[in-house]
Amino acid sequence: MKIKADLHIHSCLSPCGDLEMSPRAIAARAKELSLDLICVTDHNTALNNPSAARACAAAGVRCLYGMEINTREEVHTLCYFDELEKAMELDKFIAPRLPDIKNDPEIFGDQVIVDENDIILGQHEKILSSAADLGLEELRDKVLAAGGLFVPAHINRPRNSLISQLGLLLPDEKYSAVELHKSVYLCGAARPETFDYPVISNSDAHYLNDIGLVYNEIELEDFSLSALRSALEQKSVAVKVL
Repeated sequence: MKIKADLHIHSCLSPCGDLEMSPRAIAARAKELSLDLICVTDHNTALNNPSAARACAAAGVRCLYGMEINTREEVHTLCYFDELEKAMELDKFIAPRLPDIKNDPEIFGDQVIVDENDIILGQHEKILSSAADLGLEELRDKVLAAGGLFVPAHINRPRNSLISQLGLLLPDEKYSAVELHKSVYLCGAARPETFDYPVISNSDAHYLNDIGLVYNEIELEDFSLSALRSALEQKSVAVKVL
């Protein structure tokens, strides 16, 4: 079957995410756009993943569970699981590795934890835009060992990308895929050398209207992570623009 997937979406828990980006609103927008599979990937936390799971189930949209983790090198990485428990375990592993700096919503933005009915459960106290005290390779190996997918995010961005921080993309690293920033597809930006890595792109949405602007059309046998891994390995992915 051919599905439409947007696997890089920020909820209201990310300091850069709009307050309207509740899991319920995200799921409703995904349903409106006929997206089949989405993932809420907040910065350095998975605490809105449980409500995203329930909101997606209510809306009839499949979801993965994940985070966008900023490593010690200031490289943003996407980590995906098809079991909520594994995403929450990674959250618990990352939380104590974040700098003990209290968020100031007036400066950095709100970091709101909500349930599937948009009820506010609290705010994340630590600033989530910081780098975790964890190296890129250590994180990669941990995610892959747990059965997840590990994808360096927006590798062509001029900051917080693998290329901007380390200077290059090396072949033969153990990446499940690499993500190109949506600008490549929206405005014809230069595409970096991606060697033989599978390539995905996503909306990296921070606002409801951005969801699905760029998405992946994927040939899947089913909605399991193993099927997605196989599709990536076979490069059965085509990036599309809304």
